[in-house]
Amino acid sequence: MAIIHQTTLTPAKMDLLTSWLPGRSWYGGTTPHLAKAGGFRLDDPDGEVGLEFMAVTDNSGEEPVTYHVPLSYRGAPLPGSGDGLICTAEHGVLGRRWIYDGTRDPVLISQTFALLLGDAEPQAQSIGGTADPSVMRAVTGNIGTLPVSITRITDGQRSTDITMRSAGAPGPVMLRINRVLRPNVPGLMAGTLGHISAEWASVRPARSRGRFIILRVP
Repeated sequence: MAIIHQTTLTPAKMDLLTSWLPGRSWYGGTTPHLAKAGGFRLDDPDGEVGLEFMAVTDNSGEEPVTYHVPLSYRGAPLPGSGDGLICTAEHGVLGRRWIYDGTRDPVLISQTFALLLGDAEPQAQSIGGTADPSVMRAVTGNIGTLPVSITRITDGQRSTDITMRSAGAPGPVMLRINRVLRPNVPGLMAGTLGHISAEWASVRPARSRGRFIILRVP
């Protein structure tokens, strides 16, 4: 069970994302003006890596846009994932932390798949030891089991797609991390095997719900 420390992080999350977002292919603005909008956490079974799925709203344009940024927090560099490093930061309790784009962290990917399988429980973003029942999963068909092996990661204009193989699945599957969040629209694209939906703060209505993650056939 992850422990959520009520302390400081320097630089603060909104500051580090303000610097990092403009270089992403899926970011549509210029200079972000960010506000936290929601999200949830997952526990690392080994208790080593912090796993957060953050929703942030950029108010710099004519219309607000909410982005989904999975983050992983580590006490040491992740070997082989230099391109995924967002920054290092100083945690008021834990000291130096290496903060990664979670789509490049195999622990976050594995636990995301475990969530789809129903083997991981979503946790409240800011309260330790508290489940978040608003995060919902749905799966249809055989998606296999853990472990998973990642074969390709691609950043697009609205998503990051992670192609992988899971034990027992008939073929490869693709985990689509939706980067630009939109309220749910009816129906799912052909080849969809499952999805994870959650809520975030918006203006009209006060809360929106949409698909943070989709699992589909590549």
